[in-house]
Amino acid sequence: MSCAVPLAFVLALVPASAGAGARPRPLALTAAPARLALRGSEIASVRIRNPGTKRIAVDAASTGFALDLRGRPHIVRRNGARSAAPWLTVQPAHITLAPHATAALRVSARVPPHAEPGDHDALVLLSSRPLAAARVSVRLRLGVVVVVRAPGAVIRRLDLRGLRLARRGGRRALELVVVNSGNVTEQLLRVHVAVSRLPARRHVTTVAAPARELRPQTRGLLEFRLRARVHGLVTARVYVPAEPGRHEIRRTYRLRI
Repeated sequence: MSCAVPLAFVLALVPASAGAGARPRPLALTAAPARLALRGSEIASVRIRNPGTKRIAVDAASTGFALDLRGRPHIVRRNGARSAAPWLTVQPAHITLAPHATAALRVSARVPPHAEPGDHDALVLLSSRPLAAARVSVRLRLGVVVVVRAPGAVIRRLDLRGLRLARRGGRRALELVVVNSGNVTEQLLRVHVAVSRLPARRHVTTVAAPARELRPQTRGLLEFRLRARVHGLVTARVYVPAEPGRHEIRRTYRLRI
């Protein structure tokens, strides 16, 4: 009779600098690039590396991918709405890497003839495990984001909705709901809010939100952390810079903080 082995999982998107400058660990895996953008039925490659000291087996497969309101990634069903996972083929599906060895994965997309135009996304999920027996087997799971753009008209429609004050412990932040009603992934970079005290409209502070992406037909939250000691009735002027194919967006809110 075999004994059950405890299994620990680590799941993360691959950071752009995965493995750079890190101290060697027994079990490790990196991949580059961290994100693939394919236009229609294209082919790309992902370079994976074992910077650890143990020989590992790596399984590669495509799966569904989504972001929650705050931009945190999670796995969803493979054939969900706007999922590109059924279109992807990853080869080889299984590979063994010696310590410090590298290998290339071939990621190919085949867009069906009547696919809805715009961006569809998925993860190439890389799962690694040590080949040698251990008391506790740790499996690493890394996700490389793949965005496939199906042919057709591109629609850019980004809307700013409600802005509210949120409190967490001793911290305060303004939270803005942003809706992407278009069919392409929107990059939200350098979005900031300028806060002025009423009735004099004296500028108090300008706060930037962390950069994030917003998938088509989804909504998300942008958080602006307030460090200035401002209270009372204020105006908050939100500015979203222009991106290629998208005009700048401005909106002013009045609220009590």
